[in-house]
Amino acid sequence: MKLRVALFSAVASGACAVALLFLAVALGEAQTNALRQSFQIATGPTDGTYFPVGQLIAGVVSHPPGVDRCQIPDVCGPEGLIISARTSDGSVANVLAVNAGRVDSGLAQADIVDDAVKGSGPFRHSGRQTHVRVLAGLFDEDVHLVVAAHSKIAKVADLRGKRVSIGGEQSGTLEMARSVLAAYGLSERTIKARHDPADMSAALLGSKVDAFFFVGGAPVPLIDDLIARGQARLVPIDGKGRDRLIKAVRALSSDIIPANTYRGVPAVQTVRVRALWIVRDSASVPLVYGIAKSLFHASNRAQLDAAMPATRAIRIDDAATVLPAPLHPGSERYLRELGRLPRAIKT
Repeated sequence: MKLRVALFSAVASGACAVALLFLAVALGEAQTNALRQSFQIATGPTDGTYFPVGQLIAGVVSHPPGVDRCQIPDVCGPEGLIISARTSDGSVANVLAVNAGRVDSGLAQADIVDDAVKGSGPFRHSGRQTHVRVLAGLFDEDVHLVVAAHSKIAKVADLRGKRVSIGGEQSGTLEMARSVLAAYGLSERTIKARHDPADMSAALLGSKVDAFFFVGGAPVPLIDDLIARGQARLVPIDGKGRDRLIKAVRALSSDIIPANTYRGVPAVQTVRVRALWIVRDSASVPLVYGIAKSLFHASNRAQLDAAMPATRAIRIDDAATVLPAPLHPGSERYLRELGRLPRAIKT
């Protein structure tokens, strides 16, 4: 009898130990899952500027377990944050998705965000996008008009009757191209408009288009490659047409792509627009605060500088210089702590 009792006690103790072990594992997994927070950045096509920028930001700010660099306070975002970059059709699509809560955040041109909060331009039918907030201004983008090297196109007006790729539906490039054309007395009807060929460089090389518009931080790799191979040229956006363009689109300003930004190319007159990181107004204040603090942390400067011209331009001094939509309260809190809140919105 005593032997049976002893055996029963041993089995019970073993079962209890196993149960406790499973409980500990389950609690550990639950704790890990509780800490994990996914966050998406809607960017653009893979051959544009936004996608690689989004990928880099995701790598810099994410805070998965076991990453040594995240031991430095605030160098990564909130603990457990996993940011991923996803492709999209571009700025208009990103604004609509963020406003509707279909994606956590997105990158978008300032002129598109300006239209969104007003319910104008590409948002005439969908209405004002009232839930969009700015997490941070990131970098300036230049408007590129790229033409075949052998083309006789020397100015914007020469696009009349030509085959021109003006960007895909719901892209910022499409809206920019329309604005540029209008400023020079042209429209989609006066050119042979093409919408977003699968590969613009291949389309140009294959003589399927005579020119294409591209909005991105210079130098854009695919444009640099075309120029270096002697297959393409840049056409300036200048003169009275540019004056009308800047007057019509308040988020634009005149710019010059410096000489040799593209190998062997002299300075080119154009216009620039600010690229913004936007979030929905419902995003957690501590989360956005932590993301902003990580993005601009001094220890992340080397990674941003080493990656590409666009990310080198991400600077705290310019984080709130262009605000077509309100700052998110998390970003506002961070900038206030640094004394860098724009005077117009100081509270």
